[in-house]
Formats: sequence, C-alpha cells, structure tokens
Amino acid sequence: MSKIYYTLTDEAPFLATHSFLPVLEAFAKSADVEIEVPDISLAGRILANFPEYLSDEQRIPDALSELGELAKRPEANIIKLPNISASVPQLEEAISELQKQGFGVPDYPAEPKTQEAKTINKKYAKVLGSAVNPVLREGNSDRRAPNAVKNYVKTNPHRMGVWSADSKTTVAHMSSGDFYGTENSVTVENEGQFKIVFHGNDDSSTVLKDFAPLEAHEVIDSSVMNLSELKSFVREAAREAKEKDILLSAHLKATMMKVSDPIIFGAIVETYFKDVFEKYEDTFEELDIDPNFGLATLYEKINGHPNEAEIKSDIEKTIEDGPRIAMVNSDKGITNFHVSSDVIIDASMAALVRGGGKMWNKEGIEEDAVCIIPDRTYARFYDAIIQDMKQNGTIDPTTFGTVPNVGLMAQKAEEYGSHDKTFQISRKGTVKVEDENGNVLLEQNVNDGDIFRMCQTKDAPIRDWVKLAVSRARLSDTPAIFWLDNDRAHDSQIIKKVEKYLQEHDLDGLDIRIMNVKEAVLESLKRARDGKDTIAVSGNVLRDYITDMFPILELGTSAKMLSIVPLMNGGGLFETGAGGSAPKHVQQFLEVGYLRWDSLGEFLALQASFEHLARSQDNKKAQVLADALDEANSKLLATNKSPARKVGQIDNRGSHFYLAMYWAEALADQTADAELAATFAPVAKELQEKEEAINNEMIGAQEEPQDIGGYYRPDSEKTYAAMRPSATLNSIVDRI
Repeated sequence: MSKIYYTLTDEAPFLATHSFLPVLEAFAKSADVEIEVPDISLAGRILANFPEYLSDEQRIPDALSELGELAKRPEANIIKLPNISASVPQLEEAISELQKQGFGVPDYPAEPKTQEAKTINKKYAKVLGSAVNPVLREGNSDRRAPNAVKNYVKTNPHRMGVWSADSKTTVAHMSSGDFYGTENSVTVENEGQFKIVFHGNDDSSTVLKDFAPLEAHEVIDSSVMNLSELKSFVREAAREAKEKDILLSAHLKATMMKVSDPIIFGAIVETYFKDVFEKYEDTFEELDIDPNFGLATLYEKINGHPNEAEIKSDIEKTIEDGPRIAMVNSDKGITNFHVSSDVIIDASMAALVRGGGKMWNKEGIEEDAVCIIPDRTYARFYDAIIQDMKQNGTIDPTTFGTVPNVGLMAQKAEEYGSHDKTFQISRKGTVKVEDENGNVLLEQNVNDGDIFRMCQTKDAPIRDWVKLAVSRARLSDTPAIFWLDNDRAHDSQIIKKVEKYLQEHDLDGLDIRIMNVKEAVLESLKRARDGKDTIAVSGNVLRDYITDMFPILELGTSAKMLSIVPLMNGGGLFETGAGGSAPKHVQQFLEVGYLRWDSLGEFLALQASFEHLARSQDNKKAQVLADALDEANSKLLATNKSPARKVGQIDNRGSHFYLAMYWAEALADQTADAELAATFAPVAKELQEKEEAINNEMIGAQEEPQDIGGYYRPDSEKTYAAMRPSATLNSIVDRI
C-alpha cells in the first residue's frame, strides 16, 4: 500500500487537521493510499527528546528523526504543515503546559552551569527555531502560485494599500560591521574536518565547535556582526525616525535564525531603552532580565517588584520622548519590541509593502516607519522593493505577473544550517576555522559581544538547484534569474559553481541570467507589472523572503502557494504555506468557536502529493484522485467557499465540507476509473442533498467558547469533538 505522511503540527493547522484528516483518510483509502500522521509539533518534539523523564505510557517516537531518514529514501511522500519555529519564550510556555499536564520534562536552562544543565540545554536546542525544516529538506524548493489561485485573484483582487512618492518609509541598514561586510568565503577542495577555535588576545584558546566533517567542493563562509557598530546604527535609525516623526520598527528572523537574531533583537531593545537598562542595572541583574527576550519577559519579571511602577513609568517616558514604536497588536499594547518571535521579517515586511508602506501605531492608526534591518545581505532586497513602490506605485493584482521561486535549501544549505556554528563572543580576539592539520580556512577578528557565524553549503545541493532551475525554466517557458551578488563573498563562490553547472544543460532557447539582488528585484517587478512571469532562483534565506513578498503582493497571502520540494533521492516533500497568523486564529476559535484558518495550502499540496505518488509508484487511482482534487480546488475558489471573515459564516470546517463535496462530485463524474466513480457517486449525491443540514450544524457550533485541553498539546478527543461538529457530515465521511 502507498503511504502519505501528513504531519501533525501546531496551532491552527493542528486544529484544521482534526477536521480534514477523516475526509482525507476516507478518500485516500479508495486508491489504496494510507495516511500516516507523525507528530512533529513543538510539544511532540519536546517529549520525543526527553524519554528518560517520562513514563512508558507518555513516551512518543522521535517522528522528526524518522521523517528525516525517510526524506533520504525514494518512497518519501511527506506533506508538511506549518509548525511553530519556537523562540525561547514559546519553548518555556510549552514546557510549562506539558508539566501541568503531568509530563515530567525538565525546565529550560537558558544559562546552564552544571553538566546536567548543559546536556538539557543541548537537547532543547534541537527543538528551538527552525528545527523541523533543515531535517526534512533533503531537496531544493519549487514554490509557485497555482493557476487556479492566480486566475481567481485576477477576477477577485485583494485590497492593496496606496503607495505615494512622498512616503517617508525607509529601510535602515548598517554600512559596515554587519554579516555582509565582514563575510569571507572559500570552496573546500578536499574532504576533511574543521573545528572553530577562539583565540584570545591573552594567548588563551577555546574550542567553540570541535571537529566536524567537510565535504569536497563545499562552500564555507564566516562572518561577524559587530555589536558596537550595531548599537551605533540603531541609535542613528532611532534618530532618523524621531526626526521624521514616524514609527520605528525592527524586522528580523529570530525564529529561524535562532542564535544570532535574538541577540540582535536584544541589542536593539537595549539600545532604545539604554537609560532604563543603565538606571536599573542592579535590579535587572537581580531579576535575570535579558534584553534578548524583549519587553514582554521584562514586564513579567518585574511584576510585583517594589520598583515595578517606577520602571514601567520610565519605559513609557522613553517611548514618549523617543521615536514611537510600531505595534504588533495595538489593542493589547504589544509593541514591536515585546517578543523576538513576533518580529518575523518575511511576514512583517511583506505586509508593510502590501499596505502601502504602513505599520500600526498604538492608537491602531497606520503610519510610515523606519524599518530596522541591520544586515545588508537581505536589507537591500526590501529597500529595492520600497524604492520601486515609491516610484511606480501600488501593483495591480489583476494584471500582475508571477514570480515563482527555485530555492537552494537542501542539506541545511547556507545560514539556516549555521545554528551550531554561531556564537556570541565574550572578549577580544580572533575566531579561526581550522582543518585537521591546523591550516586556517577562515578567520575573523572579534570583540566582546560580537556574533560569529559560520555557514556551509554542500556541492551536491548546488548542482541539483541549478538543474531544478533549468528544468523549471524549460517546463514553464519562463526566464530565470539567479539572485546572486558578486560583491558578497559567499555569492561570488556560488556564481562560479552556477556558471560551471549551467554548462551541463541544454540552454538553447532559455533566458537564464545572474543578477545582484537589487537588479533582480527591479527586473522582476518591472516584468510583473507588465504581466510577465520571472523565476527567482535564490539562496535559502532569500527564498523565504521572496516567497512571502511576491505571493502576498500577487495573491494577498503566501498560504496559497504551491510549495514542492523534489527530494534529491527521488521522494517528494510538499509544504502547505505560511503559518504566521495561526496564533490569532487559535485565539478566536477558543473564544467564539470560529476558525478562520484557510486550508487551501493543504489542498494544493495534497493534489501534488497524489500526483507524485501516481508517478513514483505507478498508482493510477492516485492520479485520478489528484485530477479530481484539482477540479475541486478550482471550484472551491470559484464558489468562494474558503473561510469567511466573520463569525456566523463559513469557517475552516465548512470549507472542508465543500472540498469533500466537490472532490466527490469530480470523482463521480470522471471516466478514467469506473470503480472510483461508482464509489463516490452516492457520496456526492448525499452530500448535495444534505448540504443545508450540514451547514446548519457547522454554523450552529459557532459563537461558543471551545475547550481543547491545551494550546501546545491539546487533547485529541476534545479537539476532534470541536472540529467535527456536524454529525451528518461525519456519518457520510465515516461510511466511505
């Protein structure tokens, strides 16, 4: 029997799975396809890493490791839903919830002193940030807007904010001392080993990372974020925002760049509130307040302290006297400096560009902003887009072309693989990357507080990435641009490899170019404004930024992108879209029983998954399911049966009902497989006849608080009860 691995993740996608999974299992078994549901949620990952603290009944398998091994095999067919890329505060919340539920997992030791604490910290490090993605991504990504979605948007355009030429919104980035400016890079000729060693100016030395393997022909980089220059830059950005009388905001990737970016976030917070941190230095030390965790944790730790009111007053006065801070949630008083995991650059900057360059102030009114993006490596991507919007105005979704992406990400390529090679340095000296013979491969001068980072990009993924780019360009007859900056040390090495591996392919009739980021942005936007398509071929982090920015401009959301990862050993990984708004959806569901989460990303990924299964395992019924699901997806959009915006209207569960009905109708009408047609004809008929009753049961379950037994690890029975409120629909689905 064929298998699809449909991952159980977190928040709104977790809830949606409990509604959609019974439908999926019922339809899939008609094609001899079994659905497995491995738990890679944040809570699941915590429990899997600490079996020794649990009873036999509480232990769960390490599903992420098992999927990581599966991803290297040709039979892999994995649908990956959005999961929490945990920040430290989220990790601590999840641990607390699990402990209250009776799981004896240990507390998170942020600054471990004992060997036991260091061991626990190391295990939790495997859970933090982008723990899931690097494990599963044994291939490069192919992200694009499905035709059904693109065509729908052209006739049903989303709202776009208005850009004006005199917008004061700018991107503030460093001019020196950032990762971009300090980066050095080399291609390793022979396989071997490397270690990272800090050499102090006092002739002491410390091994930061002991020997690890190097592959022949891989690219390695090192770079440094200079803390002193970073803080000087933040002061200048704050001065600019104050002078222009506009908002100040920070935009980082603290969830994915889980070591470096929380430190950068902390430096921004500490610089802005410099007087407060200096005045209460002793109190903050006593309370173990770390600026890396933002204002939210600071407020929690001063709660009940004798100086609480005075500290809060000084914080408010600083905001009053300084540039006003952009808000994450104006109603709840949550600023852009509250929690590092709220500051997700790909989501926040795309929303700003779509909104006409605006962010929210504390009164809930939109204003221009100075956007702090310290590192030039990617800041200039956003700067170029903002400059284009000021010059050429808001885009028109009804005529805008599309910018699909082929992204280099296999085998932890580039920055996303840097977590175990990123360190904050405690004193002045030199950090050297040395091979097993003591030869220095890379070297950086560092000062107290600087962030050192080393990255690796293996040769095989680069070669596969070039092959995928050429293949996509030919299949779609679309120009492809490699977004590579010859002035960046890493990119200059990658360019040499791209030029070499392009020679392995027939490029006749293809338009394939290499451009730096600014040129690539402007060319892609110009073509898109003319209704033309352009494939962006990019590195790993830039891939994330491109595949949020352009879909949010084109489609209004990145959740409706088709995200396929052709795995290097023949399998397939199908990702279902972004999860940035998931917490708000869960909150609304718990309060009023309405889940606005749109599962279209899951439907699109599932169609591609069945198609891959049909090709790779010669399962003809799976192809029929895929074709019928494609029809159902188009009809779902055409009839506007995605979740609405208000309680009392169709929500996520209602959209699953309509998807099931349209899928059954398409299967009943197809002629490729008589057995499937006969199976689903009565199902389609019954769903059509009972549409009103099912809708009434779905809508009737709204406007009531919901108890699912937890946020990070909900109770499965309670969740199924909440997410399957229609007895009529359940009866039909369960009888298929």
